Amino acid sequence: MALSRRTLLALAGAPLLASPRNAAAQSYPDRPVRVVVGFPAGGSVDIFARIVAQSLSEQFGQQFVIENRPGASGNIATEAVVRAASDGYTLLAVGVNNATNPALYDNPRFDFQRDIVPIASTVRGVGVLVVNPVMPAASAAEFIAYAKANPGKINMGSSGTGTPQHLYGELFMQTTGVTMLHVPYRGSPASLTGLLAGDVQAMFDTLSTSIEHIKTGRLRALGVTSANRTEALPDTPALSETVPGYEATSWQGIGAPKGTPTEVVDRLNRAINAALADAGVKARIEATGYTVFASSPAEFRAHIANETSKWGKVIRTAGIHLN
Repeated sequence: MALSRRTLLALAGAPLLASPRNAAAQSYPDRPVRVVVGFPAGGSVDIFARIVAQSLSEQFGQQFVIENRPGASGNIATEAVVRAASDGYTLLAVGVNNATNPALYDNPRFDFQRDIVPIASTVRGVGVLVVNPVMPAASAAEFIAYAKANPGKINMGSSGTGTPQHLYGELFMQTTGVTMLHVPYRGSPASLTGLLAGDVQAMFDTLSTSIEHIKTGRLRALGVTSANRTEALPDTPALSETVPGYEATSWQGIGAPKGTPTEVVDRLNRAINAALADAGVKARIEATGYTVFASSPAEFRAHIANETSKWGKVIRTAGIHLN
């Protein structure tokens, strides 16, 4: 069957129409790239985004510039990136907050898993159950026994409602059946101060924040929240050794708007993983108490989906809600 002149022209033009996009992907990046961070400068998300951005700037010879847009546990920054052009020049510093926010907030103006393309994970953080030394428990098993014998009498501090500190504790209560009174503070420093002062008796803190107090004996570590023990505290058991199946970690990564070319995503993934494999970058990350968490885009997408499901169940069971 003979093809019409219009069909022939369309077929002939198809490669020409596709070539600018492919060429743009191959030359990416040819101008500065924004990395939007949903938290203030100096926080963990900001720190690791800057470490990765510095390496990307060096690898590509173009500036990867951090832009802090804090608010609503990262939702403001996420929405800004969702609405940005899908050309790879606006990226998002992704964190565990993006997996917990869908259950914490009503009617967000975006769907994170639909509207953000995962590029690569970067770091993973460990929590630790710490208690004031006056607490009559020297192990996780003794702590659980004490909590069950004294329901509601343990005050559990956190850096705020819906934060990882809070959710680690809620998961612990749901897994073990113990009851504690949640006392939210405004930020990690305030909650740590409350624990040291004895205003609260227990907290699921970030290991990097509390480790020096643990080493000096001002706090007692009962267990880390990772599936296995951590090199930072090798003599402290994982809580899973007492509470089978318990695991709670924070994590971060980089994402981009839906529709970002696959070639750009793959190029960024390779560069981010190269950064994480660099001895100097790895040392900077591990000095903070975090560990390298490298992945492919597909692996990172699966991780986000699993975490969103897991924490969504914890949040709904606990009845936690943020406006």
